[in-house]
Amino acid sequence: MNINKPQESKSREAILKRLARVEGQVRGIQSMIQRGDECEAVAQQFSAARKALDKAYQEMLVCLAEDAILDPNQSNAEKLVQLRGIFTKYT
Repeated sequence: MNINKPQESKSREAILKRLARVEGQVRGIQSMIQRGDECEAVAQQFSAARKALDKAYQEMLVCLAEDAILDPNQSNAEKLVQLRGIFTKYT
């Protein structure tokens, strides 16, 4: 898998956009903690950041899966083995 391939540019941009959002959320959480905000509000922001990071991670897994499925040099059986390996390793 190479996220820098031209055909992966949309996936790359989507992942980078999500990661930038996560980065902003984490900085916001840090500020909330420094200010001494209520734990409930901080927990809500943690939850939102985790969900945003999960979405970026899912995008990356889709990229991995697509790469395995679209590989013309592998048989369907080999593709299935590779997909199972991806899910076993990363989920």
